[in-house]
Amino acid sequence: MVVAPMLSPDHTVRTTCPYCGVGCQMNLYIKDDVIYRVSAPFDSAPNYGNLCVKGRFGLDFTTHPRRLKTPLIRNGGPGEFREATWDEALTLVAEKLSQIVRESGGDSIATYACAKATNEDNYVFQKWVRAVLKTNNVDHCARLCHAGSVTGLQLAIGSSAMSNSIAEMEYLDTFIVTGSNTTETHPVISLFLKRAVRQNGAKLIVIDPRQIELTDFATLWLRQKPGTDVAVYQAMAHVIVAEKLYNADFISRRTEDFNDYIESLEQFTPEWAEEISGVPAEQIRQAARMYAQADRAAFYWGMGISQSTHGTDNALALTNLALLTGHIGKPGTGLNPLRGQNNVQGCSDSGGLPNVFTAYQKITDPAIRGKFETAWHTALSPDPGLTVTEMVDGALLGKIRAMVVMGENPLMSEPNLAHARHAMEHLDFTMCIDIFMNETSELADVILPSASFAEKDGTFTNSDRRVQRVRQALPAYGDSRPDWQIVCEIATRMEKILGVEHSAGFDYPDAEAIWEEMRFLTPDFYGITYERLEREGGVHWPCPSLDHPGTPYLFEHDFPRGRGKFWALEYGTDSELPDAEYPYHLTTGRVLFHWHGGTMTRPSKLNEIFPEPILEMHPDDAHTLELVSGDWVEVTSRRGSVVCRVMVTGRSPVGTVFLPFHFVEAAANLLTLDKIDPRAKIPDFKMAAVRLRKTDAPMREGADIALDERGTIKDPTTYVH
Repeated sequence: MVVAPMLSPDHTVRTTCPYCGVGCQMNLYIKDDVIYRVSAPFDSAPNYGNLCVKGRFGLDFTTHPRRLKTPLIRNGGPGEFREATWDEALTLVAEKLSQIVRESGGDSIATYACAKATNEDNYVFQKWVRAVLKTNNVDHCARLCHAGSVTGLQLAIGSSAMSNSIAEMEYLDTFIVTGSNTTETHPVISLFLKRAVRQNGAKLIVIDPRQIELTDFATLWLRQKPGTDVAVYQAMAHVIVAEKLYNADFISRRTEDFNDYIESLEQFTPEWAEEISGVPAEQIRQAARMYAQADRAAFYWGMGISQSTHGTDNALALTNLALLTGHIGKPGTGLNPLRGQNNVQGCSDSGGLPNVFTAYQKITDPAIRGKFETAWHTALSPDPGLTVTEMVDGALLGKIRAMVVMGENPLMSEPNLAHARHAMEHLDFTMCIDIFMNETSELADVILPSASFAEKDGTFTNSDRRVQRVRQALPAYGDSRPDWQIVCEIATRMEKILGVEHSAGFDYPDAEAIWEEMRFLTPDFYGITYERLEREGGVHWPCPSLDHPGTPYLFEHDFPRGRGKFWALEYGTDSELPDAEYPYHLTTGRVLFHWHGGTMTRPSKLNEIFPEPILEMHPDDAHTLELVSGDWVEVTSRRGSVVCRVMVTGRSPVGTVFLPFHFVEAAANLLTLDKIDPRAKIPDFKMAAVRLRKTDAPMREGADIALDERGTIKDPTTYVH
């Protein structure tokens, strides 16, 4: 028998995974400038040798032939481009944006920072926006995922990050997972949560309308009707107060407005909540007692809590329960929103939001603003900028003339995509920086090719605030450049055109120099250096000094706002509910094999495993519509229609269908509604009313692939990627 020789790598590079917010450490094995193998070090947090299918097998996008290799300038209608030199493209961008600044002011330009780019990329980006464009119109996709969580947590405790570390999870006592399909969206975290149950006897409560995998590990599963989260949590609070299970000592020392809060709970009995939510009153009592009486208990949640017209109230309801029981400020407790993208935490930390500088230093604070003005040698606006959802409306109203999009795809991620596309078509100028052509960049006037995570140095910050290194493993693809270098070039050219006397400073020699500027302006980051990250692997902020150990869990002694605040809540919804014309409830989300708008996973081999959008439907609904798995169905809302296959499964409850949002051929956000939470400005991606109709297969690539009852390809040889 002849044994094929094993490949020997030209070199191996330790870096951080570019997918979800876990921040897994990985080793990239490089041969002939291609990643041919990925492994995970067993001695490194936060994943300790574990990787999900995306991290281990989904990095081939880095050398996909559809990668953007050279700058492109529009040459005709949408999607028609010609190649250009960097000098030509950068000059055009700088001149057009400078012209708009002079004619209409910087507030007529909207910008998207990037949750997939490094902290250094995003710091430079928001610095350019604020110091050169003279606007705070900078936001990113956090607005579309955890803005409800951020707003609620800020109101209650003054901080919006995950309070406790991933390392604590396998040692939990009691924990609640709600609005998170953790095994598919954060697979490595789900391993630790399952280990806590199986090996350490932890009690898990799942509160979710869908039968996610974690329900198999749960002591108790509360299956509420979609959109009724506040009713369930208010009733749990009612039980804790009525049965005197609250932590009186913690409440007196660490909180405020308790008396007003408990008076507001009187009407929210478990029986009332049962009528609203469908969850039996006795199950609500069980959940409340289990959470309140635990030695230590924690909340973990995802988009199911935040992506709602009442996302802020959902988060406040969870915060009230943590304050009521004192389950915060200790290991194994806390309030833990699981961040969806590799650097969505870091992008927010780096100032990629319209109302704050780095680490949430408020732009409205004169002292803080003065510090940045001194460092950047220019006056800065004190006025908060537009959010992502407001930018789209601003374009339609003519208030926004230009848009700059770095590494995002609004025409897949925005709700009510027809409305968003119509708004973007009104812009005078659009510039995109990305690694692939996508639905948004097809409308651009200029596209600039950027480096992927594997082609640059920098840092990512994971979901539990752990700052970790990203290291270059591959040469630049084609003529692409790191995002920070592209932004610095544009900023320098614009300063010259606009006659700026003292540059804000964009002549960084490398990514480390950018981080050094960040940490000197950011007390919470000051103790974190590249040298320290090389030595320790990662550090949790806040880390205010070089000898500080970092902060794996927050709020041991106090909250950033002083005392935690109880918030009285009312139950109600502005969500779109099913009716006679649109009788089904649509919810959207992710699947294991894909990620976000599909920019990275659709060009990967992962697409061969899950190549088609599939609508989950309960067997009773399928029987009514005479559908079986593999049939085609037209899904129509008041905003649009898509056609996709059906998968019949009891995972979704009767009357509810689930559609992943990764697939442009059946873009879920053509169906969703652009109604937003009034405080967080986040859209309602989890509630839309639709009607369903059996139909024929569409005329598109992949429609002839035979799928099994799970929605995967019966014969992979029939699908050529």
